[in-house]
Amino acid sequence: MLPVGPSADPLAGRPSPLRCWRGFAVLAMVAALAACGVETRYAPPSRTATAVAPLAPAKSFARAHPVAPLRANSDIARDFLDLHFQLESGTALPVFTRFEHPITLRLIGQPTKSLNRDLAALLQRLQREAGLDLRLLGEDTAGLAANITIEAVPRKEIRRASPRAACFVVPNVSSLAEYRRSKRKPGTNWANLRARQRLAIFVPNDVSPQETRDCLHEELAQAIGPLNDLYRLSDSVFNDDNVHTVLTGFDMLILRVGYAPDLRSGMTRAEVAARLPAILARLNPGGAGRATQPLPATSRDWIQATEAALTPGTSRANRLRAAHRGAAIARDLGWQDHRRAFNHYVLGRILQRDDPELAQQHFETALIYLQGRYDSPLLRAQIASRMAAFDIIRGDGETALARIRPALPVAARGENAVLLSSLMLLEAEALLLQGQTDAAYAVRLDSQGWARYGFGPDWAVRSAMTEIAALAPPR
Repeated sequence: MLPVGPSADPLAGRPSPLRCWRGFAVLAMVAALAACGVETRYAPPSRTATAVAPLAPAKSFARAHPVAPLRANSDIARDFLDLHFQLESGTALPVFTRFEHPITLRLIGQPTKSLNRDLAALLQRLQREAGLDLRLLGEDTAGLAANITIEAVPRKEIRRASPRAACFVVPNVSSLAEYRRSKRKPGTNWANLRARQRLAIFVPNDVSPQETRDCLHEELAQAIGPLNDLYRLSDSVFNDDNVHTVLTGFDMLILRVGYAPDLRSGMTRAEVAARLPAILARLNPGGAGRATQPLPATSRDWIQATEAALTPGTSRANRLRAAHRGAAIARDLGWQDHRRAFNHYVLGRILQRDDPELAQQHFETALIYLQGRYDSPLLRAQIASRMAAFDIIRGDGETALARIRPALPVAARGENAVLLSSLMLLEAEALLLQGQTDAAYAVRLDSQGWARYGFGPDWAVRSAMTEIAALAPPR
């Protein structure tokens, strides 16, 4: 979730490969599942019949389910400082910045109906959970400049401006055209920022509703809050692993702390650090009595290896080497947390097509590290979907259902329609393996609305349905 802008540091402003991976992986996930050691085949007529029938309307998530952070306030203070006083490249930021007045926003370009709906829901959450003073300007205020402009444009326009970004945010501009004219100027360099006055967010309007919504959450949170991402955070969108794609309870606390009256733009790290204990005691009293359990910082070598393993367009051999390198670094550093689990999850993803048995072993290893305070339920649910696919390939519907059913509510609470619909489609195949035809049909039908939101166009939804239906052995 990197901001874009020029810098003397060649890594500053570099779009994250993991961010780019998100859009690429929407269909690649089910395509890889379908290729797990089985030859592609036509689905039975009873299944293919649903592919030509009208699809159910897209669904949307009714409300958020934020969970308060369970870490000590002293650890959260460290997270806050590292998020606000450093860019992802490692470049230190000299002062704290935020908006020092009520924040106005304007939506321009060609926004979709789902984008309008999701933006309204996000602003309500930010007002309610983070206590932010936000106002979306309407058409009757056309002459009034907004602090944050959100421009909805085709994906190719975003890639033309920043080839490796799915979406991005830039300071001191109000449109993509202005950014093109100013992209090499000091004003668009985040390291030069001393206060926030005017920013622009560029989101795609021709991708799935979920992908656009994910961009809104990540980029708006960055526009008003931290500029850094930390892999050590297991419960945050401020983490480039993209496990969380909507703002969490931790994220809302970080934003609320950032707009506490005790702070102001221009403060140094030491000045902010001196005020954080009192702020956190007031805003997060539950964290005051918890024992500190800080995770070690994430090494730059590990970040580079992990990002290389997930970079689209890179050969499988290179990605596999990078994934092994990342896992070896985590092992040598003695990590026992979700970051090491993520390494094994990545290895499993890369290996699942050609060596599904070995992939299962990596998924099992990942689950070992997702325990206790290092647990990441959404990552656990993603692993469950991969492992259940292999169970279905082997014809083991019972084991697949045992993996899938605990993961369904996790995917729903995480508002991940891609994961939720994929799990439901896998559940339908597992039910068919057990002879529960009516139940399988009902689940498959119910999955369509979530697939429409997560995967987007009808062809993408039907492709996902067909690929997952092809997993089960012929009967």
